Amino acid sequence: MTNKIETINLSLWYGEHQALTEVSIEIQKNMVTALIGPSGCGKTTFIRALNRMNDLIEGVRISGEVLLDNEDIYADSIDVVHLRKRVGMVFQQPNPFPMSIYDNAAYGPRIHGIKNRGKLDEIVERSIRAAALWGEVKDRLNKPALALSGGQQQRLCIARALAVEPEVILMDEPCSALDPIATTKIEDLIQDLKKEYTIVIVTHNMQQAARVSDMAAFFMMEEDRAGVLVEYGPTSQIFTNPEDKRTEDYVTGRFG
Repeated sequence: MTNKIETINLSLWYGEHQALTEVSIEIQKNMVTALIGPSGCGKTTFIRALNRMNDLIEGVRISGEVLLDNEDIYADSIDVVHLRKRVGMVFQQPNPFPMSIYDNAAYGPRIHGIKNRGKLDEIVERSIRAAALWGEVKDRLNKPALALSGGQQQRLCIARALAVEPEVILMDEPCSALDPIATTKIEDLIQDLKKEYTIVIVTHNMQQAARVSDMAAFFMMEEDRAGVLVEYGPTSQIFTNPEDKRTEDYVTGRFG
């Protein structure tokens, strides 16, 4: 297997609080990697470190490395705008822009300099189709995105991420605000998308992690440190034959 992302002894602090503790992990290309663990254990901090979203928070400092195709994304030479084009993100709450469905999908390509209407039309259709939404919205692309249902809004956010042709998609609990039907559609979509993209998903739902992921990483807190990687491996192993007792307690619901 080919590694798409590798972190080496990655630590991160918010001021004096250590939120990640020497995390070393290899995330494989065209696989779904689930990050699991209790609230506050560093999962979201870790996923945000993979496209430098934590840069936006005052007082953050990091040590270690995050390699994307063997290149350190925290090197001085890295263009962060280009990095976030390569490593897209879908957040917990659907957050379409207050504009039309079309303009949401076209937003990223326009920011990156594409102005030709025909080219934009092509990108919009391709990305919305890839997000399994085209059949539901093709006749109302000029309608407000905020009029869509929650599940449709989340798939539009995925389409918006896909429109700039990323290589990696980060998903921070993308189904937590959705009903079961919409959740199933997102989970099916994730399985389709991994053929073309590397996906990292944060989830509190153990059944979801078991359904959608190929690899799973269990994080927890230890004393005054968060972001401690306890165990990482194939999801089937993590859920049926974990090596660490703490992992077993968590996935079976006995964690306390």
